[in-house]
This record gives sequence, structure tokens and C-alpha cells, in this order.
Amino acid sequence: MKTYAGIDLHSSNNFTGIINEQDQRLYRKRLPNRLDAILAALEPFKDSLEGVVVESTFNWYWLVDGLKEHGYKLHLANPSAIKQYEGLKHTDDKWESFWLAHILRLNILPEGYIYPKEERPVRDLLRRRLLFVKHRTAHILSLQSMISRNLGTGMSVRAIKRLDEGDAEILFDQPHLVLAAKSNIAVIHFLKERIKTIEKAVKTHIKLRDEFKYLLTIPGIGDILALTIMLEVGDINRFPKVGDYSSYCRCVKSERLSNGKKKDENNRKNGNRYLSWAYVEAANFAIRFCPYAQAFYQRKMAKTNRIVAIKALSNKLARASYYIIRDQVPYDTSKLFS
Repeated sequence: MKTYAGIDLHSSNNFTGIINEQDQRLYRKRLPNRLDAILAALEPFKDSLEGVVVESTFNWYWLVDGLKEHGYKLHLANPSAIKQYEGLKHTDDKWESFWLAHILRLNILPEGYIYPKEERPVRDLLRRRLLFVKHRTAHILSLQSMISRNLGTGMSVRAIKRLDEGDAEILFDQPHLVLAAKSNIAVIHFLKERIKTIEKAVKTHIKLRDEFKYLLTIPGIGDILALTIMLEVGDINRFPKVGDYSSYCRCVKSERLSNGKKKDENNRKNGNRYLSWAYVEAANFAIRFCPYAQAFYQRKMAKTNRIVAIKALSNKLARASYYIIRDQVPYDTSKLFS
């Protein structure tokens, strides 16, 4: 008899439930987050298990990798796409685990992508780089604001990046302001070095796969953005249509329309925020170096605003990159901006 397992995963423990083809509950227990404990629970059902569903939480790597290495067929559930009966009055971890197993049995489980284990550390390192870039930008803006507030003059981002700690004493005469400026400058330089170290390590360890090399022909996409896109996309064939890819990149509106009127919004956070960032960055670079992209951006901005115009351009670049990756063709300006 076929069996199905669902694991409702938490930070320090999990609830494991196992059912058979008739939805009979064969096993249910809260277990500690230890691979040996979970393997021991699944062992009596190993020969009959059709699959194990693990909820895609922040800490699924160790469990999915460990179970796959022991021969189990894993499914990563996408929580935001799972529909539950809204008339339920009470749910708990036990109910959730059996529900995961139940929808796996019915073959209606919305699944997430299990990224290859060997490339996952490099992808996560690039994500850490992005975090450092955001922190550096925050300190640059903080120093920029302090200069404007106390000196009544502006300073460009490029000029701030060139400052050293000694310049703080020239800019300000108050010791507390000097200390604050020195702190900002020190952190900016530290993060700059960390970012360069990460970029060097990533470029040394991994190269663009053949299907992603044509990304470099797109204006606005360089080595780091191309590597980010490659590592976040994984297998392009998991997106049947260009619209699926564009939606995954968060390049489409999350609106719910009825009779031409906006009634509500869907989940705007569905998709990959790192791909969203990559294409917005590419759009910002494209309007500086590509006349066609700049003209498109200006037309959009005249009708809406800068944020919408940048997002519209990023959507065009995302859709173009989908065909470039899938069909192995270089970027063609005439097709994108006809």
C-alpha cells in the first residue's frame, strides 16, 4: 500500500504525519530537528513511501538534503500557493502535516524548486553580497544626510565613497559629528572590501554556463548581475512561459480586477526578490548606456513616474532574457524596442 508523508517544519522541531491511500493516519508525532530522529520515524514506511513533503521554510536545506541522500523522494511545498478550506475553525501543526501529505496524494501539491546543493552556497554568498551593498548604501545616505543637515551643502555618492576618516575632521568642527562621520566612513570602506572579496571569490569559483553567457549582451547586465541571474534561475525550463518567468521575477502587477476595476491585491511578495533586484539594477544601468532603453524609460516616465518606468523597463529586460537563455540567442535591440 502506498503511503505519503508530510513534515510541518519549525525552527527547533517538526510535526511528521504519514497517511495511506485511504487517508488513514498511520503515524503522527512531534520530533526534534535532528535528521536521525526523522529517519527513524520514516524507516518503517520507506518501501511504501511515494514521497515526503517538506514545507519551504527558512531552514529546509539540512532536512531536504539529508532525506534525499538517504533515498527518499522529496517535494518542497510552496506555502503561499497552498489553498486551504477557509471554513476551518481550528488548525494546528498536526493538521498541517497531514494536509501536506493529503494534497501530495491527490497530486495537487504546489511545489517549490529544490535548488542544486552544489551551487547553493555560491548563490547564498551572492545574496550576502547584496545585503552588504544595501548596508553600505544606508551608511552613504546617512552621511549624505548629515552633511546636508549640518553644512547646508550636498555631496555626491561618488565623492562620499572617496572620503577617508581624516576628512571627517575637515568637514565638521563638533567632536560628536566627527565621530559619527568617521564611523560611517569606516563602515563604508569595510563593506567595500568585503564586497570586493566576495565578488572575487564568486568569479574564481563559478563561471557562467553556456546558456547564460548571452546575458552579457544585454545592456545593463555585467558579470555580477549575470551570475546572480544564473544562480537564482537555475533551470530555465521550469518556467513553461515567459509570463511565468516575469511573474517569478516580480515584474508584473499583483492586482485583482473585476469589470475593469481594481478590487484587491494578490501576494506581491510571490517570486524571487533577488531576481527582481537584478533586473531593476540592469534597468538603471541600461538607461545610462542604451539610447533605446532611455527613450522607452522617458516615454513611460512622462505618463507615470520614475518607479513605474524603471519597473516597466526591468520587465522588458526580464522577458528578453528569458528568450535569450531558453533559445541561446544574443540580445537584439530591434526586437525589444521595435
